[in-house]
Amino acid sequence: MTVDDTGSGADADGRVDPPPVSTSPERNEPQDAESDGNPLALRLEQLILGAERRYTPFQAARSAGVSMELASRFWRAMGFADIGQAKALTEADVLALRRLAGLVEAGLLSEAMAVQVARSTGQTTARLAEWQMDSFLEGLTEPPEPGMTRTEVTYPIVELLLPELEEFLVYVWRRQLAASAGRVVQAADDEEMVDRRLAVGFADLVGFTRLTRRMEEEELGELVEAFETTSADLVAARGGRLIKTLGDEVLFAADDAGVAAEIALRLIETMANDETMPELRVGMAFGTVTTRMGDVFGTTVNLASRLTSIAPRDAVLVDGAFAQELIRTGEAPVSEAEAAEAAAAAEKEGEEPPTYRFALRPMWQRPVRGLGVVEPWLLTRRDAEQR
Repeated sequence: MTVDDTGSGADADGRVDPPPVSTSPERNEPQDAESDGNPLALRLEQLILGAERRYTPFQAARSAGVSMELASRFWRAMGFADIGQAKALTEADVLALRRLAGLVEAGLLSEAMAVQVARSTGQTTARLAEWQMDSFLEGLTEPPEPGMTRTEVTYPIVELLLPELEEFLVYVWRRQLAASAGRVVQAADDEEMVDRRLAVGFADLVGFTRLTRRMEEEELGELVEAFETTSADLVAARGGRLIKTLGDEVLFAADDAGVAAEIALRLIETMANDETMPELRVGMAFGTVTTRMGDVFGTTVNLASRLTSIAPRDAVLVDGAFAQELIRTGEAPVSEAEAAEAAAAAEKEGEEPPTYRFALRPMWQRPVRGLGVVEPWLLTRRDAEQR
């Protein structure tokens, strides 16, 4: 929500209305109910929100018992656009303000943290809502009744899907929250809850810019969706976390270097077996990472990104810390020579030789912008039969 410099007025109590504020999604700014020229849009809004428009932003803030300044911060954080002082808010908007403000008053959240909660929730659900509406409507090839437009079909679709999608959203959120809480309580100390040691990886489609000039928009969209879907499935199935997708690139993380290594190699192998997919390259680093609002930051992330840019096609490059972590946990040998010696010694003693999942080969040291000189390691499977 934003504040402009338009005029203000006084209410019945002599209070002065503050400047207009933002309370609605930018792509669909609601107007005052009396001037809304689209009855279907208004019916759809009431169906989804479950209530009629009743309050102006100022009235909603006052009913919630919060200052207009704090209400503005919350609404702006949720990504809502400027509606001035139109009567466009409902009881749900008042309740949401009251809940956030109540968490601050109770000392459970700082005001800054409450704003972050509003922002992270708004950004996540905005993208989800856009995707859902686009996907559901694009999936319609024929209207259920002859002569119905896609706009007219929207209302019955939303009416049927809304309760099911709401329940599913809550279910997934609780599952994700449980998984995240489990990772937090397993942290070694309080510092590790914020600054954690993680394996971070970027997977990047090679030559994507050239593809954008050759492919039709629909084909390009299908390729990106297939890449993101395949990546998300592989990352989740192997125990990693998909941090975000950037069209031709995905960012993932894992608590364990071995898990991240398996994810990276699976991505390379899966994409290589798909003739419709471009070649892939992956860069990974291991170290301290700052997590914030579901994203990851820090030198480790920057290093993984740089390694991706210099990785060969259909190959995985890791930094020295990642390589040492695989060696420390017994996932990879220090060298093939040492692995051969260990195998010979075990055979001599009549014991099983040590087995390793991955092989590491040091590459040429090279300067990396902003990070100094690094020594990348090429990560491969030690035994192709283990695929």
